[in-house]
Parts: sequence; C-alpha cells; structure tokens
Amino acid sequence: MTHGVDSPSVIATQLRTAGCVFADDEAQLLVSAARSPADLAAMVERRVAGVPLEHVVGWAEFCGLRIQVAAGVFVPRRRTEFLVAQAAACARRSVVERVTIVVDLCCGSGAVGVALVAALPHVEVYAVDVDPAAVQCARRNVAGRVYEGDLYEPLPPDLRGRVDLLLANAPYVPTDEIALLPAEARIHEARLALDGGTDGLDIQRRVIVGATSWLAPSGALLVETSERQSPQTVEAFSHAGLIPRVAHEGELNATVVIGELSRDEAHHAGRQ
Repeated sequence: MTHGVDSPSVIATQLRTAGCVFADDEAQLLVSAARSPADLAAMVERRVAGVPLEHVVGWAEFCGLRIQVAAGVFVPRRRTEFLVAQAAACARRSVVERVTIVVDLCCGSGAVGVALVAALPHVEVYAVDVDPAAVQCARRNVAGRVYEGDLYEPLPPDLRGRVDLLLANAPYVPTDEIALLPAEARIHEARLALDGGTDGLDIQRRVIVGATSWLAPSGALLVETSERQSPQTVEAFSHAGLIPRVAHEGELNATVVIGELSRDEAHHAGRQ
C-alpha cells in the first residue's frame, strides 16, 4: 500500500501538482477520512478539482474542535478564533451570575457558538443565518437554537435587552473584490457569506444599528472586520451609541471591533 495509487505519497504528488500547498498533510487527512479505496479516489478527485478540503472531508478544525461543514457553506477561518477569544475574555470580565446569553449572527456552520460553549461555563447560544444550507449545517453543530432569517428578525422577542455577547462574522468583502478571492472561496462558498456590499460594510452596519436594543446593559457587541476597514467599523459603532475599541492579532491577521453600551444606552437598556 505504501507505493500504491492510494498511498499518501502518491496522493500528495497529485495534490501538489494541482497546487495544494500543504499536500503531504492533506494526503494523510484524506487517507484517514476515506471509508474505502473508491471513497478515497473520489475525495482526491474532488480536491484536485479545487473543492475545499473541509468540504471534501466534511469538517473543519476550529478552536481545536471538529465543526461539520457542508457543500456551499462558509468554512470557518482560523482568524475567527480571535473573535472567539475576545468574546470569551469579555464574558470572563463581566462576572455574570447566571447563564451567559450569546447571539451569533451570520453564523454559517455555527463554529463560533460551538467554540464559546466549549470555552465558557453556562452558555446559552442563539444562532442565526439567512442561508438555509448554513442553518441546516449549524443545527448539526450547535447545542442551542438555530434560526433561519435575516439578522435579528427571527430571534425571540424576549431576548431584547438580555444578550450578553452579540457576535457577528458578517461578510465584509467589498463586492468589487470578490473576483480577487481564492477560487476555493469564490466558487465553492455561498456568495452571500462573502459579499459585504460596495465598501464591504453593508451588513456590518445593519448589525451595529440593531445591536443596542438587544444587548444587556453590561453586554458587548463583537464584529470581525479587516484592519483596513476597522476605522469605518469603529465609526459605525460610535454612531450607534456604542463605545468601541479595536483588538488586532498579527499572526492571524485578525481584527475585531468590540463595543459596549454608552452610559445613556445602558441606562435605557436597563429600563426596558
């Protein structure tokens, strides 16, 4: 088997020829994931054709966890682990003497909510996505409630003013830059999970504007963005009555804007 057509070394050569940068690691993963030689051959063929590795094997590693992903569903990126880390840090600082209520908007596979359940005690997750395929996938991953709909629209009304952590990895690629994305994303992930409008911030702005009526007085909104776009995201937070700060992690090239309610907004939230 070591020198057969289904050996990792032979598969790695095929993958390397197709342009896979981590061909050796991918070959080992495909061999371990395949249920039969025929299954392995089909998986290698799909990967050589450019299908994302995560879609081929059916899962992605995120925060040390295996997250199920399906064809067409946004694959969780490593940089989004920084969003999870910042959210967990916010939760630990707030010292909430009850269940921490988390809302994950534009949830995709549900990876962020799953990771927060693993990172924090006593978490209640509500996840939302507009894409039916993503919702179906998230329901296989998230130990919580997953809703199909547009941002806040499908959430239970009684969550208003009670959300401790409101997270959004909303699409933030400007429309004109979609064509510059790697083919794996451009061809194999849903466009609505990538396209953020003219400047990339259309959906972010809608998330930010709606946040104040859903956050608990001590809650926080966390939005993943790019370092280049972060000044505009910060401006949107300020206009909405949130006090923003920016966190950046160089190794992952990850940027998160974190906003808490201003004193007036927090007072208003507390009276609702």
